[in-house]
Amino acid sequence: MKRLLVLYTGGTIGMQMSDQGLTPATGFEARLRAQQALDDPALPDWYFRELLPPIDSASMTQRNWLEMATVIGKEVDSGHCDGVLLLHGTDTLAYSAAALSFLLLDLPVPVVLTGSMLPAGTPNSDAWANLFGAMQALRNGIRPGVQVYFHGKLMHGARLTKLNATEFDAFAVLPRPRVGQHASAVEQALNYRQPRQPVGLAVLPLYPGIQAAQVRAVLVGDLQGLVLECYGSGTGPADDDELLATLKEAHARGVVLAAISQCPQGHVEFDIYAAGSKLAASGLVSGGGMTREAALGKLFALLGAGLSQAEVERWFALDLCGERAD
Repeated sequence: MKRLLVLYTGGTIGMQMSDQGLTPATGFEARLRAQQALDDPALPDWYFRELLPPIDSASMTQRNWLEMATVIGKEVDSGHCDGVLLLHGTDTLAYSAAALSFLLLDLPVPVVLTGSMLPAGTPNSDAWANLFGAMQALRNGIRPGVQVYFHGKLMHGARLTKLNATEFDAFAVLPRPRVGQHASAVEQALNYRQPRQPVGLAVLPLYPGIQAAQVRAVLVGDLQGLVLECYGSGTGPADDDELLATLKEAHARGVVLAAISQCPQGHVEFDIYAAGSKLAASGLVSGGGMTREAALGKLFALLGAGLSQAEVERWFALDLCGERAD
């Protein structure tokens, strides 16, 4: 690697204490260079950019995803860098990694996200180990695509989730079945240079006692896509005709209905149970073994590109970057 872009968005890694508790702060480049001079790790040449204002990742939005993807694409296309390290808060890091996995399809360089559970400079923080570890991994060579480096592990950006709110080993790739058909190629409409727009998305878990009125309340307004978290292999209350009719009505007016499994090691196979088959007949498209983060990020990238409902469903069912098939 010749030159690395370090893109700072905020998050715990750069936070400093205020009267109200830890808060995002600027000035992280100087702290990073000072720590590098002390530790003297073997790092690639790097330059620094920050997205202002720095934010707590709990405040992450679709527009932040679009800004990250735009900056990364422009820096790569200008020839300024041949790798990107994105510093991000941990609360929504898995969501951003998944979204960027689909927003940056065909990007010719690797992108790695990292952050920390404790701010840089605090006693026993994991910040410098994660940051320098990620930079060294990039220096040693990583294939193009989006990855996450955390607690010594390099993980696929569209497969992981945050499992722990306090331990340093906070992220893991869920052991979900990975079976599906790979897309033969990514068409121009999904290329990282393709402009995207914010879209109306929602996530809804099924639970015992859920009623059609509650589902309708989620499906109102300008909603364009819904990630429905089903039971087991893609089942739900299929004996509730009103609920099924609500899903069919939403699909008929153009809402993309994506089904994933609530089980950490589950995946959707509608035809195993009659209950699953009835849900599928309501217009749901299977997310296979995709995580919530991956399904949401993929829907965002597809719908944000302006694709039709049928096109979104077709591409959603295919593996684009390793999110649903090995």
